[in-house]
Amino acid sequence: MIVLLSGGLDSMVCAGLAREAGARIVALTIDYNQRHRVELESAARIADYVGAAEHIVLPLDLRRFGGSALTADIDVPKDGVPEVEGGGDVPVTYVPARNLIFLSLTLGLAEARAAQDIVIGVNALDYSGYPDCRPEFIQGFEKLAALATRDGDKGVEFHIHAPLQHMTKADIAAEAARLGMDAGMSWSCYDPTPDGLHCGSCDSCRLRSKGFADAGLADPTRYA
Repeated sequence: MIVLLSGGLDSMVCAGLAREAGARIVALTIDYNQRHRVELESAARIADYVGAAEHIVLPLDLRRFGGSALTADIDVPKDGVPEVEGGGDVPVTYVPARNLIFLSLTLGLAEARAAQDIVIGVNALDYSGYPDCRPEFIQGFEKLAALATRDGDKGVEFHIHAPLQHMTKADIAAEAARLGMDAGMSWSCYDPTPDGLHCGSCDSCRLRSKGFADAGLADPTRYA
C-alpha cells in the first residue's frame, strides 16, 4: 500500500489506519520546496512510527511554478477559514493542481512497486475549499489510473482510498487518539515561526485547533 505522507495530521491518521489494517506501507513524501518544510521532519517521524517498509522523499521544486502562498513570496492569510467563517474564494494557500501532481507521482510509484492501493488524506468537510480535495476528484483520478498505466491496460484495478474524506477535523483528531498516535508528531502550520512553532492563525492552524477543541481532546500543538 502506498501512503501519500505529507507529515500533517490527516496523512498521519491515514498511515495509522494503514498500519492497523496490517498493510505493508510504502510512504511517499513530496518535498516541493514548500514554505513549511518542517513538515518533512514530521513525515519522517510518522513513517518510522508506523513501520513503513520504505519511505521515499521525492524532490519536486514547485517554487519554480509559484502561484501559491506556500510556494511563492505571497503572505499566508491569517484572517480565518472561509468555509468555516462565512464562505469565500479558494485561498491563496492553494497550490495549483497539487493533489493531481502528487497522486500522479504516487500512481507511478504504485505501478513500480506492483501495488494497487493508494491512500491520501484529503478531506472535504473541515478544509480550506481546495478543489483537489473533493470526492469527485478522487473518483475521477481512480478512473484515470486505469487509462494511464500499463497495469491498468492489463486490467489491474488501482484503488484510491481517502478514508478521511467525509470526516470533520474533530473526527480526525479523535481517530488519531483511538489509534494511540501522538498528534504532536504531525505538523499543520503553513507559516511556521522562526523558533519552530505553529503560527496559530493560518487556515491550517485554525482548523487543527478547532478539531481538537470540538473533539474535547488536549491539543499537543505548540502555538506561538
